[in-house]
Amino acid sequence: MQIPSTLLEQAVTEFAKLPGIGRKTALRLVLHLLKQEPGQSDLLAAAVTRMRHETRLCQRCYNIADGPLCPICSNPLRKKDLICVVESIRDVIAIENTQQFSGSYHVLGGVISPLDGIGPDQLTIEALLKRIKEEDSKELIFALNATIQGDTTLYYIQKKLQPQAIKITTIARGISFGGELEYADEMTLARSLQHRMPVEQLKL
Repeated sequence: MQIPSTLLEQAVTEFAKLPGIGRKTALRLVLHLLKQEPGQSDLLAAAVTRMRHETRLCQRCYNIADGPLCPICSNPLRKKDLICVVESIRDVIAIENTQQFSGSYHVLGGVISPLDGIGPDQLTIEALLKRIKEEDSKELIFALNATIQGDTTLYYIQKKLQPQAIKITTIARGISFGGELEYADEMTLARSLQHRMPVEQLKL
């Protein structure tokens, strides 16, 4: 792809680094920005810069936040003793879109995957265990992706929690094995939450 401007080429190269964006799409986006008022590009650049430098992780659940606590953890109407354990921030967004969950979350930051070099120490598991003990949590809902790695993580945490008296459930397998929560439709995800099952009833 021949681009007649070095500045344009640099912009296209940076846009093309984004996931799912090829060079043709990147060029289309860059040309679109060139057609806009200069102020629009400045707003975009400022928003990206502020997002990158000012957002942080919630001190309680590790969701994305603008301050010490995310809006979910700081909401007094959310059930603090009901924790939904998810793999990533994208999963929090997916579940919130169902508008069927009124508890809080805990973002692990991944799942245990020895082949990828990811062990329990690379995740926020210890923070979760400490939080459960300090907050006297009543129920832990695992909403991890239906994969071997997700199930391994679930059982690792379950073993660490023994013999604490906390109810441990997992979302129903309305989501196919190997599927990811962020791609599930809202109705399927909502029903999976509503029909969650005790972990001891699961069979691998």
